[in-house]
Amino acid sequence: MIQNLHQQWFGNIRGDLLAGLVVALALIPEAIAFSIIAGVDPKVGLYASFCIAVIIAFVGGRPGMISAATGAMALLMVTLVKEHGLQYLLAATLLTGVLQILAGFLRLGSLMRFVSRSVVTGFVNALAILIFMAQLPELTNVTWVVYAMTAAGLGIIYLFPLLPRIGKSVPSPLVCILALTAVSVVMGLDIRTVGDMGELPDTLPVFLWPEVPLNLETLWIILPYSAGLAVVGLLESLMTANIVDDLTDTGSDRNRECKGQGIANIGSGLLGGMAGCAMIGQSIINIKSGGRGRLSTFTAGFLLLIMVVFLDEWIGQIPMAALVAVMIMVSIGTFSWDSLKNLPTNPLSSNLVMLATVAVVVATHNLAIGVFVGVLLASLFFANRIGHYMSIDSHCDQPGEHRVYSIHGQVFFASTEKFLSAFDFREALDRVTIDVRDAHFWDLTAVAALDKVVLKFRRDGTEVTVLGLNEASQTIVDRFGQHDKPEEMHDIVKH
Repeated sequence: MIQNLHQQWFGNIRGDLLAGLVVALALIPEAIAFSIIAGVDPKVGLYASFCIAVIIAFVGGRPGMISAATGAMALLMVTLVKEHGLQYLLAATLLTGVLQILAGFLRLGSLMRFVSRSVVTGFVNALAILIFMAQLPELTNVTWVVYAMTAAGLGIIYLFPLLPRIGKSVPSPLVCILALTAVSVVMGLDIRTVGDMGELPDTLPVFLWPEVPLNLETLWIILPYSAGLAVVGLLESLMTANIVDDLTDTGSDRNRECKGQGIANIGSGLLGGMAGCAMIGQSIINIKSGGRGRLSTFTAGFLLLIMVVFLDEWIGQIPMAALVAVMIMVSIGTFSWDSLKNLPTNPLSSNLVMLATVAVVVATHNLAIGVFVGVLLASLFFANRIGHYMSIDSHCDQPGEHRVYSIHGQVFFASTEKFLSAFDFREALDRVTIDVRDAHFWDLTAVAALDKVVLKFRRDGTEVTVLGLNEASQTIVDRFGQHDKPEEMHDIVKH
């Protein structure tokens, strides 16, 4: 345990410190922009990003993942802030944290195993598109200098790692930011900077209990927003954790991450910050810059606060073109280009799930809706496919006397129609045997279908035997089935 903690914190000190510095610089304009989206002062997003990143470094379940204020969460806060103000947002942030901690104790993080690879790929591609689209306002109605600086930044990011020795020792996004800032300051370029986005705070955050009435009316106001924030926050965090798992070939503790996100959001609300969650863009910047451990996440949050409070004059001079170049790199690196290459060879159902997830997320900017649509489609396609794997054979031992129906495969809600259509209830028989040794009954719909077959035959005077139920099927049939029950015999006599 101690050795594992030491590895997570101090196993990659140099890489984590440098990566954390890059992420901190990239977090500043993002936090300001998300504050503007939510309709609050920029310091609310900056304090949230500092607080969430620092806390999640200690209590999160995925080392190396960056959590802070995010656009997906900010979009859900707009109406609450507009109608009730900042104090209700802080209260909603606290309740969001409580709900996420509860989700962790209920082990809801384990539900991620039901999210198919196609949904994850669609989620990743949609986020890559949204990250790129978010940079377009910085690249429209601007001078050629902005385009030149952005192109130069991309050149540095992709070419600097090719240099011998030094290219691998310093993260290229950091070189990009420092180099373009130096050029902008020395040449006195008239281009948009971080300082133009909003006023940076000049004081450290302080403990702040929300000034709202503690009654049921307040609870009913904030609960719908908190529930939405909790769901979207956990979805984005757990999906991002999956991506970081793949990038680093390591695992994460999903239920611990749920609790960690909750604790971080409670801390954010108590320090005057908005709710947040994992950030796929900044997490990828961290990983690609060499960050792997908890120290990188802590460094990002700690340096963010130090820079915006004590180095605001310097930070304010960073050209937005440099950060746009970094985020375009993130967008390109995030998008799963293999998913396009494999479209002709992948199953049509997988392609439809992936494309539907992308379309819904991009159209709504709501990750929860997109993932829900993707999971729903994947489930329907899966149920339809498994339903086709059931087959029924029949043969008559003695014409007019005995017929055997042999069931093979899975009997559940999607295959019961096929199950029922295989039986000929018009054939006059003395005995029918239903052989289910190679079948499995999964749900109440399947049990009801078996009941229907047995009761129909018996009401016509045919003796029916169900043969070979496995233990699990027998349990559900015994519990919910109606044939071979006293009430069934009463119905037959009455009929």
